Amino acid sequence: MNRKPRNILIVEDEQKLRDVVASYLKKAGYHPLQAARGDEAWDLLQREPVALVVLDLLLPDTPGEELCKKIRAHTSVPILMLTAKAGETDRIRGLSLGADDYVTKPFSPRELVARIQAILRRVSPEELLADTVTFRNGELVIDAGRQEVYRKGVLVPLTPFEYRLLLTLARHPDRPLTREDLILKLGGFDYEGDVRTIDQHIKNLRQKIEPNPKNPSYILTVFGVGYKFAPGSP
Repeated sequence: MNRKPRNILIVEDEQKLRDVVASYLKKAGYHPLQAARGDEAWDLLQREPVALVVLDLLLPDTPGEELCKKIRAHTSVPILMLTAKAGETDRIRGLSLGADDYVTKPFSPRELVARIQAILRRVSPEELLADTVTFRNGELVIDAGRQEVYRKGVLVPLTPFEYRLLLTLARHPDRPLTREDLILKLGGFDYEGDVRTIDQHIKNLRQKIEPNPKNPSYILTVFGVGYKFAPGSP
């Protein structure tokens, strides 16, 4: 049975650029959706299942940063920011708002498609759209709708930060994340505390979800980098 092409939403006010990106996405087997304004993009997101959003920061009706925050508050769909802003501060700001990647103009459409493919390889689109994600035959369950986590059917008492930390790692399976990556995704510039406090949160989280916290199988240490989530079999 053939699967329907995945929808990629292009939010860009320049029609020629939208058309070029859409053409390359079609060639790569995706189904592009187009929006020239933030309100159009939001309406499409309410009506259509979307695997990834390509988001320009300079929109005519609303700042792209604001739309990014709005999207991220309601869904974990990956966001690739597209902008003429090339400074490091702008890039870090975009990532701190919840973007998964950042491409500056002018850019190669082929590179853009490659970036999209890399993001989608890291995160299963089915899991992104699901309210409940299960791992290893139900041993670990993350109920994103209720913001609850279960281990072997028993509710795990996580703090809000621990829950968000686990969700962040689980949404990037097998992808090593540095402590700085985690801080940006969890709190950005509003995070209070040293980056090494992430280690203590990881330790606490392992105590609660790992079958053997001293030999973790979900949250793995990537020496010299940080941590990654190992989903194992579904």
